[in-house]
Amino acid sequence: MPGPMGGRMGPHGFLTEDEKKNAPKISWPLIRRILSYLKPYWFQFLLVFLAILVSAGIGLLPSIITSKIVDDALIKYRDMTLLIKLLAAAFGTMIASEVIGVLESYINAWIGNKIICDMRNQMYGHLLCMPHAFFTTEKQGDIITRMNSDISGVSSVISGTLSSIVRNVTVVITTLVALFVLSVPLALIGIVVIPLFILPTRSAGKTRWKLASESQAKHDEMNQLVNETLSVSGSLLVKLFTREKREKQRFSTVNDEVTRLAMKEQRSGKWFMVMMGLFTQIGPLLIYFAGGYFLIVREDPTVTVGTITASVALINRLYRPIQSLLNIHVDFTRSLALFTRIFEYFDMVPAVRQPEHARRPIVRHEDIRYEHVAFSYSPEKPLLTDVSFTVPAGKMYAIVGPSGSGKSTIVNLLPRLYDVCGGSVKIGDTDVRDFDLSYLRKCIGVVTQDSYLFNGTIRDNLLYAKETATDAELMDALRTASLTEFIENQPDGLDTVVGNRGLKLSGGEKQRLSLARIILKNPHILILDEATSALDSISENAIQDALERLMQDRTTIVIAHRLSTILKADRILVVANGSITEQGTHDELLAKNGIYRELYETQFRTVIDRETEKAR
Repeated sequence: MPGPMGGRMGPHGFLTEDEKKNAPKISWPLIRRILSYLKPYWFQFLLVFLAILVSAGIGLLPSIITSKIVDDALIKYRDMTLLIKLLAAAFGTMIASEVIGVLESYINAWIGNKIICDMRNQMYGHLLCMPHAFFTTEKQGDIITRMNSDISGVSSVISGTLSSIVRNVTVVITTLVALFVLSVPLALIGIVVIPLFILPTRSAGKTRWKLASESQAKHDEMNQLVNETLSVSGSLLVKLFTREKREKQRFSTVNDEVTRLAMKEQRSGKWFMVMMGLFTQIGPLLIYFAGGYFLIVREDPTVTVGTITASVALINRLYRPIQSLLNIHVDFTRSLALFTRIFEYFDMVPAVRQPEHARRPIVRHEDIRYEHVAFSYSPEKPLLTDVSFTVPAGKMYAIVGPSGSGKSTIVNLLPRLYDVCGGSVKIGDTDVRDFDLSYLRKCIGVVTQDSYLFNGTIRDNLLYAKETATDAELMDALRTASLTEFIENQPDGLDTVVGNRGLKLSGGEKQRLSLARIILKNPHILILDEATSALDSISENAIQDALERLMQDRTTIVIAHRLSTILKADRILVVANGSITEQGTHDELLAKNGIYRELYETQFRTVIDRETEKAR
């Protein structure tokens, strides 16, 4: 199973090489930080520890009562009434021990789940505040693992590792005290036997772990082979290159090896269980022998049959907790590693943060100004070096440029999906970094090339823009986006499920629904990032009027590769080499014979010729 370090977790008692290499450094700040999550539930923890102490004390009583049953009720007094009383007392202590154990388990589970709930809420809120760059660089699988598997593992740390340590220590201490009270010689013999039981067990466990590791590696190889050759694309490739016999032979070879290792591991396991059985009996046998010697040969009055019987029961009670405590460093290391992985995310400081003195200036009818903007995703590769331009209020500017020149990055700086590395982006006289972040983004509407829809209904996706919108408002937005006919043709209307990422809709329908969502938001500033690129000519024409109505009286920045969109811009900005190299109208830029003309001849001309051909 996946371990907290991201690799495979070794068996109980052993750390994998990755775990040893990446073991977190134990420090008081780390321990204190972990304990801070337990602090709100200190009273419940106190109840758990009290339950453990009481349970450990009660757990000794059956062995002590057994001694009384043998020595007093059966041998000394031969009293049936006393026997029944002692048996009833033993039965009562067993019931009490089980009830306390259930109570302890319940409280432990409650604490663990409450802490998981707290940490998940904290993690989710923290991740929502992370900048866009975090989600473009971090693997989605890692994010989900931290949110689910890692935080869920905290429960086992709380209810398992921590409680187990306290329980085992308590059991060992109380049991040793009881052993020495019963008989010092027998107690010493029992303690001497313990290493003989533990060391061979650990040796056998290492052998099984080695075989399990080899078996797991072969299982991974087999799974990889199955995934590659039995997938849609993989099976097609096998057929086209007639590799069926070769792949079957490869699978057979790996499968034989998996079977061989599995059988070897099972044989090892059987011998392991035999060894376990033998060594668990060595201690009791030696105590019986020593007890018999003191009782029969030495005629020691302090050693009775009941004492021997109770000592054997108590020695058996010692084995499991001592073995667990010997592995405490493994459990502790894994627990710390789990928290360390979670804290790595918590310690990531969002690059885009709410300013201390956030402002909410009027945005409507204000110019947008980029002043000597510099930006880079990594210091060694600057993307924008000196971008400067002004978009007058109510105007529509188009940004064009070669692929990878930073067009999308420029517009992403406006709603602060990223922050500039140099210079400033302003709305009116206010730097966007001084805006209240939520207010700023409410004032800006963005329609992207990849229209993302949640796996819900059309209504759900529209209400994401305005939770209080009425059905009439929703239908009005859909009408503006030319989706009324589509909605009317759906049996469920607004409650039609769009599917994961809107896969039940066509590209044009997704884009128009995304546009309707922006219409419902009614922003003052509009950004269209190649918003019609996913549409065919018919779909584009259907929403072109809607776009123009939406852009009316709004400051708009458009990234477009269609000439028809660019020609309607009040001004065209050409991005190249990290700055605005050209700007002007379509005719002015063509006359310059620069980058724009080159783009026109290579990209736009192709689109024009294709559309002209279709028109014919």
